[in-house]
Amino acid sequence: MDLDFSEEQQLLRETVRRVCEEHAPIAAVRAMEDDATGYPASFWKQLAEVGITGLLIPEEHGGAGASLLDAAIVYEELGRSLAPSPHFASAVVGAGVLLAAGSDEQRRAWLPRIASGEAILAPAWLEPDGGFGPKGVQLAATPDGDGFVLSGTKRHVPFASSATRLVVLARTGPGARDVSLFLVDPQARGVALAQQRSLAADTQYRVDFANVRVAAADRVGAANEGWKAWDAVMHDAIVLLAAQAMGGAERALEITVQYAKDRKQFDKPLGAFQAISHYLADAATAVDGGKTLVYEAAWARTRGKDVARLAPMAKLFACQTYRDLTAMCQQVWGGVGFTIEYDIQLYFRRAKQLQITWWDTAYLEELVAAQVLDTDAPVRMASW
Repeated sequence: MDLDFSEEQQLLRETVRRVCEEHAPIAAVRAMEDDATGYPASFWKQLAEVGITGLLIPEEHGGAGASLLDAAIVYEELGRSLAPSPHFASAVVGAGVLLAAGSDEQRRAWLPRIASGEAILAPAWLEPDGGFGPKGVQLAATPDGDGFVLSGTKRHVPFASSATRLVVLARTGPGARDVSLFLVDPQARGVALAQQRSLAADTQYRVDFANVRVAAADRVGAANEGWKAWDAVMHDAIVLLAAQAMGGAERALEITVQYAKDRKQFDKPLGAFQAISHYLADAATAVDGGKTLVYEAAWARTRGKDVARLAPMAKLFACQTYRDLTAMCQQVWGGVGFTIEYDIQLYFRRAKQLQITWWDTAYLEELVAAQVLDTDAPVRMASW
């Protein structure tokens, strides 16, 4: 594994960090909490102008055709700054679904617009009490004439109010994995949006579908094959979430170390006390280990290797590290660490939110267990 980043990759990191500092500073992060849109328009425009919105989209469709390792560098920086944007939902998951299963016509119609930032795709996946596995998808897509009728409810749909299209996972057969993917206009008749609140104060929506008509041409991929494409896309995507977690963890540790140097008790800096210094040392070790695991997963995928084991390992470890580290950081900061005036609570809340979304700890553990045990038997998560 070669983790000696090239000059181009270092420049990519510097570019994203600069854009985040200028267009998504911490004041903008705070302003976007519980906002109906959820991201600064100027920041999204800048990401498009420097080619980040099309980073993983092939050049033939107007993107940069970058590797997953390149994208991991970007996501470390997005995690450091807590930058609010629909990039993951649209440019990673939405574009990934089209690349994995979309028709040539769908790719030509949507990928250039996603790459330019003009169009935003938002995945509508999770359902009330449904869990993360294929059986959790119960929203029905019933054949009707030359199309389908969708009925049901989705929750935790990111940036739904800004979406040009929703990527809806719907049940199209009785089998556990009989799931299909559809592109649905959020302005279509029968679609209703209601904003949800979250621990991270990010922008999520409940979306209700009441007999929503969808043309056959808007199905992405073959009937009942949607889960296969979705699962493949998610294995790539969670590597980037792991990178985001490690970027956030590293930055949270940086500001806490500085606080431990500046804050004095009994005429000594907090960091001079062994109990505090050992906590910080353990955290630094965990951050370095987590970053290496993330880089390995991204590097392996870039080299065309199987990441069925590495990808869930990376998110599992990175998100646990992020959550535990920020909890420790708040203890170092003391009572002020829990107040809204200080930034460390922003990292703590986002760490926990990231840990429980886009495949949570239990689901990831099942995926890793299936690889460790080398079993072909259905694992428990298949019934969720």
